[in-house]
Amino acid sequence: MLEEPHIPFEYEVLYEDENIIVIDKPHFLATTPRGMWYRETALVRLFERYDEPNITPAHRLDRLTAGVVVFVRNPSARGAYQMLFQNRKTVKTYECLAPLAPVRRPRYGTAVRIDRHMPFPLVRRSHINKDRGRLQAYESADVPNAETLVERGSDVRHVDGDPYVNYTLRPKTGKTHQLRVHMNSLGLAILGDDFYPEVVQCAYDDFSRPLELVARELRFDDPLTGESRRFVSRVPLGAGL
Repeated sequence: MLEEPHIPFEYEVLYEDENIIVIDKPHFLATTPRGMWYRETALVRLFERYDEPNITPAHRLDRLTAGVVVFVRNPSARGAYQMLFQNRKTVKTYECLAPLAPVRRPRYGTAVRIDRHMPFPLVRRSHINKDRGRLQAYESADVPNAETLVERGSDVRHVDGDPYVNYTLRPKTGKTHQLRVHMNSLGLAILGDDFYPEVVQCAYDDFSRPLELVARELRFDDPLTGESRRFVSRVPLGAGL
């Protein structure tokens, strides 16, 4: 059995009250225990910090994705916050670094430009499947169940001589690996992605190349108070480039 390596990155608490704790999760830190990861997860670190065993996530981010995550500390409020995410009552905005290149025609689904004279923004729709035991999610010709608005920025950087640029991603749905699958299907695989287009085996303790994807902003109306909430991640893109 592999020994659980230490994740040398810390989360930041963006907000807390009697009901919730909102953190800025770093790359590589899992949201909750899974597989070989237990102590080196955001949830267990929160248990240890607050000594509150009832803390639970309202939603999750992939281990390799950084950004805003909401945890519920009050058991009586758990359902209200979790239903926000299940019923898609939140507005999520992500940022990523991906190639500055022409969009490839996807094999399945559609990629529709908002302005037909401009390559971006565009709306990507497809049907995404995720099978148990299979690492990659994949698209099929079925009725679309995933939708992402993709916008291209202007912050161009060169990595190994190739140009990359920042993209803003606004998912309307929340399928597993949706943003990574949609970007890859456009020929714009996110920098540092070790699943798409191909699975790349990386050492568990290799933290040298993060997935350049950040859950940048989260907005919702608080289900208990009605107050408008907005949280913004401060995790930088391409910090080590």
